[in-house]
Amino acid sequence: MSATSRLTCPIPIARYPRILTAHGGGGSLTRSLIHDLFFAAFENPVLADEHDGAVLSQPAGRIALTTDSYVVSPLFFPGGNIGSLAVHGTVNDLAMCGARAVGLSVGFILEEGLEMDVLWRIALAMRRAADAAGVQIVTGDTKVVEKGKGDGVFINTAGVGELKHQRVIAPRSIREGDAVILSGDVGRHGVAILSAREGIAFETPVESDSALLCEPALALVDEGIDVHCMRDLTRGGLAAALIEISDTARRAIHIDEATIPVVEGVRGACEVLGLDPFYVANEGRFVAVVGGANADRAVEILQRIEVSSGSRCIGQVRAGAARVTMTGRIGVERILDLFSGEQLPRIC
Repeated sequence: MSATSRLTCPIPIARYPRILTAHGGGGSLTRSLIHDLFFAAFENPVLADEHDGAVLSQPAGRIALTTDSYVVSPLFFPGGNIGSLAVHGTVNDLAMCGARAVGLSVGFILEEGLEMDVLWRIALAMRRAADAAGVQIVTGDTKVVEKGKGDGVFINTAGVGELKHQRVIAPRSIREGDAVILSGDVGRHGVAILSAREGIAFETPVESDSALLCEPALALVDEGIDVHCMRDLTRGGLAAALIEISDTARRAIHIDEATIPVVEGVRGACEVLGLDPFYVANEGRFVAVVGGANADRAVEILQRIEVSSGSRCIGQVRAGAARVTMTGRIGVERILDLFSGEQLPRIC
C-alpha cells in the first residue's frame, strides 16, 4: 500500500498520539518519527539512502534554487493546508524563474503536543502536491520545541530546479511597451485564511486559490513567448508584486482596475472588513511581463490551462520613473504603494 493511499498514521497512535519532546531528542522516538511517518509519506529511492544530504544528477544547463518558510495559522483552511501550501509555494517560486523542480528539501519545526494524526495528514498533503508537480522530497530535518513555542508546526522548504533555456526571467529584463498579464482572480487565499482563523462565515464561501503554477509558467517558456519577468502573488497580493517588480526594474507599470477579476465572495468580504483586494494574498496566481507583441498569444496559451484559465492582460510597462499606477473604474488614476504594516498576518 502506498503512503498516499494509507488513511491512518503509521505511528502507533495508542502509544504516541502527540509529539513529545523526545521525538526531537535523536533517540529511538526520533528514528521512529522519521522512518515510520516521514519516510512512509515521502518514500523514494533518494530519500531511502538515509544520508545527510541528497545526491541529485547535475542538469546539463543552469539551475535555480529557492527557499521559503511557512507559518500559516490555522494549519488547515478552505482549499488547502500548510503542507500543500509549502510544496506549491516552493515549486511556484522555481517556476517563476522558468525552472522545473527536480528536488525538494523540507524542515519541520514541531511543537510538543501536536497530534500525530495531524502531522500525518500534513505529510500526505505534501506528498500529493509533490506528485502533482512531478518532483520528490529528497531530504529534510525535524526539530521539536516546547509546548507554546511552535504553534503546531512550522515548515521550511528549499527547492532546486532545472532551467532548459538561457533567458534571464527577472525584473531587470522588462522593457517599455511590455504587457502585464494576470493569471486569474485575486485575493482568495487571504480571505480564506481570515475566514478560517476568525470563524467568519461569508455569504459566499471563499476557498484558497493555493495551486501549482509550474504548468502555465513553463508553457509560456516552452512555447516561445518573449517572457521577461514572472512573479507569483503571495504576501501583499497583486499590488505588492507589481511594486516590487517596478522598483527593482526601475520601470513604470500601469494597470486598469476594470480588467482585474475579483470574485464576488472576495469583493464582499473586503468591503465588509475594509480590505483592498489588490493587496490581499494569493497562492495560485502570478503575473507575467511579456513582450507587447506576444500579449494575445500568451493569454491564449494560459487560458488553455485550468489554473490560469482566467488570464487576461491588465496593463503595460510605460516610460518614466519606477512606480505603479492604476486607472480606477470611474477613470481616476492613482498610485499604488506598499503598506507600512500588513493587512493579514500569518497567511503563508
